[in-house]
Amino acid sequence: MKTIQWFPGHMAKAMRMMEENLSLVDAVVFVLDARAPAATFNRKLRDMVGQKPVLYVLNKTDLSDGGADAIVSAMKGKGCSVLKVSASSPACARPIAQAMNGLVKEKLQRMAEKGQTKPLRFLIAGVPNTGKSTLINLLSGSKRAVTGDKAGVTRQKQWVRCGSFELMDTPGTMPPSFDNQQLARRLAFIGSINDDILETDEIALGLLEEMSGKYLHQLNERYRITGGTPLEMLDAVCLRRGFVMRGNDFDYDRGANALIDDFRKGRIGKVCFDSVEDAETVGLI
Repeated sequence: MKTIQWFPGHMAKAMRMMEENLSLVDAVVFVLDARAPAATFNRKLRDMVGQKPVLYVLNKTDLSDGGADAIVSAMKGKGCSVLKVSASSPACARPIAQAMNGLVKEKLQRMAEKGQTKPLRFLIAGVPNTGKSTLINLLSGSKRAVTGDKAGVTRQKQWVRCGSFELMDTPGTMPPSFDNQQLARRLAFIGSINDDILETDEIALGLLEEMSGKYLHQLNERYRITGGTPLEMLDAVCLRRGFVMRGNDFDYDRGANALIDDFRKGRIGKVCFDSVEDAETVGLI
């Protein structure tokens, strides 16, 4: 795949907006994708919040295997507050709210002693398409925040009241540059980078190459792939899905789109691309 860089003007504006509004919030919730926790960690955002309490929410666990558990354990070992959830599941609302309450427990106690009852404010932040708005809608019990399966749906901040909290939904924001292109490619796989700036066949070939190591058995179950080069594996996807044109040529566009859609919707199986070493590299632990 070609070198990936994606930091459009609205993201620079969003970074400035968040920095300007940090004084208004009591704590921060960083939403990460459990399939790629290290890749979806934006160190620039973490550095920005300074000493404010932080809760890391590894979302989309319904699409992730147990590979993220080692990263979670390492984060907890470093004293981080971290929670694995699927924000699309109503059952996760209570543990998220409890973790957020625990994050600001001391401030709540001080407020109670003074007889204060104002709602505490949380900044909800992360890279695009990690499920920030879905999490807010889960906590609020209604569709208050705009969601979508395309990166960059949220373009401006919005305050949402959720019980005793006020949550600030913010635009997904990437680092200004990607030092690690492998992690950048994983962002492309999970849909955190706008597909319009990428070549679909490159995403598909890169995804097949990445999955052929740790998750070859899943490719075999879905497409009868037993190995080979990325292009040979894409041939198998096209053959399995019936994307064969006149003259027995494969329809690579349809095959690539189908593969990416299958992956993002969990039809190929659960995955976690990132390792503890990846998390250490980006400063997550």
